[in-house]
Amino acid sequence: MPVVIDDQNFYKTAEACRMISISRDALFKWLKEGVISDVEYRDGQGWRLFTAAQLETVRAKTNLVFAINRRS
Repeated sequence: MPVVIDDQNFYKTAEACRMISISRDALFKWLKEGVISDVEYRDGQGWRLFTAAQLETVRAKTNLVFAINRRS
């Protein structure tokens, strides 16, 4: 269930991961790499909040197809 702040929906980490079908580790890696920016962090409560737009950015990254070179 989203957290509503100033009439905007925010999603906690576990919910965000479920919505875009990625692991928590992958999400935190992309946070560290700057794929997602301006994440709301609730310091006292110890959780992050993500907007729907941020989740779409991550979803787009997960949909990229990378060619894998295999050595014979």
